Amino acid sequence: MNTPFDFPPGTGRLVYVRPVPVADLPEDVQGMARGLDRIYAVHDADGERLALVRDRALAFILARQNNLAPVNVH
Repeated sequence: MNTPFDFPPGTGRLVYVRPVPVADLPEDVQGMARGLDRIYAVHDADGERLALVRDRALAFILARQNNLAPVNVH
């Protein structure tokens, strides 16, 4: 689940973190969620999903480690 991701240059600094029900994901991704009901997605300003991670805290850490400014979306 926690695979390194190289954020593309020029994607802007603001990213959005939102919960995603595992049931809404493709089956191959569901298998990697290992029994979780929900994981968290990091999206760019255009809505493109950049990453999926195990929990909200990790999503914020990932964004900040890549010099991005995460905000929560409900």
